[in-house]
Amino acid sequence: MSTTLLPFKTHHLSHALDPQFWKRSSISLPPPPPPFIRRGPKLLHRNGVLARAEDKAREGVGNPSSIQEQPKPNSDKQFQDLTSSGACDPLCSVDETSSQEFEATYQPKTDLLKALAVFGAAATGAVAINHSWVAENQDLAMALLFGLGYAGIIFEESLAFNKSGVGLLMAVSLWVIRSIGAPSTDIAVAELTHASAEVSEIVFFLLGAMTIVEIVDAHQGFKLVTDNITTRKPRSLLWVVGFVTFFLSSILDNLTSTIVMVSLLRKLVPPSEYRKLLGAVVVIAANAGGAWTPIGDVTTTMLWIHGQISTLPTMKSLFVPSVVSLAVPLALMSFSSEVNEKGQNTEDVLASEQMAPRGQLVFAVGVGALVFVPIFKALTGLPPYLGMLFGLGVLWILTDAIHYGESERQRLKVPQALSRIDTQGALFFLGILLSVSSLEAAGLLREIANYLDAHIPSSDLIASAIGVVSAIIDNVPLVAAAMGMYDLSSYPQDSQFWQLVAFCAGTGGSMLVIGSAAGVALMGMEKIDFFWYLRKASGFAFAGYAAGIVTYLATQNLHFSPTTVASLPFVSGS
Repeated sequence: MSTTLLPFKTHHLSHALDPQFWKRSSISLPPPPPPFIRRGPKLLHRNGVLARAEDKAREGVGNPSSIQEQPKPNSDKQFQDLTSSGACDPLCSVDETSSQEFEATYQPKTDLLKALAVFGAAATGAVAINHSWVAENQDLAMALLFGLGYAGIIFEESLAFNKSGVGLLMAVSLWVIRSIGAPSTDIAVAELTHASAEVSEIVFFLLGAMTIVEIVDAHQGFKLVTDNITTRKPRSLLWVVGFVTFFLSSILDNLTSTIVMVSLLRKLVPPSEYRKLLGAVVVIAANAGGAWTPIGDVTTTMLWIHGQISTLPTMKSLFVPSVVSLAVPLALMSFSSEVNEKGQNTEDVLASEQMAPRGQLVFAVGVGALVFVPIFKALTGLPPYLGMLFGLGVLWILTDAIHYGESERQRLKVPQALSRIDTQGALFFLGILLSVSSLEAAGLLREIANYLDAHIPSSDLIASAIGVVSAIIDNVPLVAAAMGMYDLSSYPQDSQFWQLVAFCAGTGGSMLVIGSAAGVALMGMEKIDFFWYLRKASGFAFAGYAAGIVTYLATQNLHFSPTTVASLPFVSGS
């Protein structure tokens, strides 16, 4: 949200709620907004992860620093009371301003041209699909369509098309081409049914996990973690924030961990270069923490659900490399000028929010439900998404019971949480995974795998390259493509290749701020731009990434045991 809008919004809203204002005034409507305060179209553009990060930062675990600069506690409270009562939509004051701006800048001809361009492209695609050339050149047609769709996802900000919609259109179009090029429609339907079953497991798992985290967040349950951070020494705070985020991200997704920790930083550190550096630490730590557990990152969850990795071997093999990938950047940052010169011992900047009633109970049950998922899979042998849905059901019944008859706390229940989760993110995963599965069904991914095997003899280099590319391209389709290129007959479960893919895809996104959902959230919450992160944090993140890979390869190829240690010359005394 633009900080210039906050004084205008709270000023007029407080007048609207003040009966004395209407007695003193002879006008029938609130005064119009000052002419010099405008909300441009770029400021109104909010979508995807960025919008969710800003929304949760405003109404969840912490207040934005912009409120700190121009506090309006009474107006904010009145605004919250008004929106929670249902008398006003949470965005009603913004809608008034944005509608005025829309009327002033609306250009029917421009919108008509855009609509005609979209329909023209759709018509062209429909004609091309019916052409016999598609049936004869299925692989080329699918590759071109996937490249075009993926370009639309990468440049969604410039094109003003949401990547979730692009992903869904791409998925359906690819499967239509596959049905034309397949030996028969029945074969294509069977392939689609198999792919849908696998993709649905991941989507259901993510929806359940996001809802559980949202419920805990609504109850301010994460205060149990963040309130225990008491140090204000710059170097100590750097390490504490890093490792708290690391372990928090191992059971939550990296996006939620970033939102929680960045909101905490706003209470501990005033706006400065040092706070931005701490935000970069949060991104690196969140991605590193999600790489060593099956539920810490969507890519590790994909590999776990499909059987490429299992729980305990992955945690044992990737824990130390993940710690190293965080410890190396922290050690290097400890000597930076932001930590040693600009960092200052500060008191709490903002007052702490109150935890919702029974927040500790909801936190314990919610985290327990997440941790119970691997146990459920081990005990029953059933897919992990059933364990996640079981935990969601338990939490749903619990919140209904403890908030029974409390109409003012409806937002703390699951139905309200379902309206706040990142549904468009889940639909994006659905579109991407279905698209990649169509390429797998057509045999394209196998051909790419054969090419890589012929020209890159080392599977470790292939896995490392996936991590580097994930800093630019979303890691979900990269991992999905790797799963399609190499099956379990090529690399069995818990092989070095799959574990390295899980580590590299999880931590490689830290090298650029746009490389992960955590980085995009940081951009929105702290107004960090691409080039600042590139100058101040990318080098540290790359050093941690490389050190983590070296550590993993060393621990896998050098098997240390008590006998081996005892035989060393300086131990045996020989």
